Amino acid sequence: MSGKAANRVLDDMKALVVGIANDQSIAYGCAKAFRELGADLAVTYLNEKAKRFVEPLAQELQAPLFLPLDVAQPGELEAVFGRIAKDWGRLDILVHSIAWAPKDDLQGGLLDCSADGFTKAMDISCHSFVRMARLAAPLMDKGGSMFAMSYHGANKVVPSYNVMGPVKAALEASCRYLAYELGGKGIRVHAISPGPLKTRAASGLKDFEQLLNEAAQRAPLGELVDIMDVGFACAYLATPYARRVSGETLYVDGGVNIMA
Repeated sequence: MSGKAANRVLDDMKALVVGIANDQSIAYGCAKAFRELGADLAVTYLNEKAKRFVEPLAQELQAPLFLPLDVAQPGELEAVFGRIAKDWGRLDILVHSIAWAPKDDLQGGLLDCSADGFTKAMDISCHSFVRMARLAAPLMDKGGSMFAMSYHGANKVVPSYNVMGPVKAALEASCRYLAYELGGKGIRVHAISPGPLKTRAASGLKDFEQLLNEAAQRAPLGELVDIMDVGFACAYLATPYARRVSGETLYVDGGVNIMA
């Protein structure tokens, strides 16, 4: 394969990226990596307030589809996939990079998490990925790749991660079960577990700066990862080079997860 061909290894692929809030978002790193390697993009924004931050990025990425999506609002998810079906007729890549919990439930311990807060966190941060997969699968009739963003706190206790630990654990398990259910259709499902990053969503965590500092100190590579590290890892998994890889949780964290 020539260098030029290798650089466009996602040429003509269609990718939906959900979760861009600004240019620090993991989802933006994924979208930017996909675009650099030739994919066409559908980008969503949460609401009108978020639109002014996301629209310039969608324009920069030359995304032909720029659509509103709040997964908590009935019908919006179906509208996004309906538009993709109408304009593209297919989908090759799906990125779910959204997570949310009420602030009081997120910043308090798990013992104090309300039932309502736990339910909302699970629905938006986990079950919405299942709903997306259900809608995306018919559009991936020639196979495809789905990605959901997790964190090390899904498997080990990270003080201050609180309710998001169980929620992300459920998300990783969902990825495994979806990989099993969709594997026969040639659809691969991946949980991606980046190291701590300075994103807007992460800033809501208590003692987040401490998490960042500890990760940089403990990483065998000696530094934090960035959103493009995550983006290019996902891009690799979306290529034919990773056609036999599915159902794993891939850590993109400089090696922090291997440390005792």
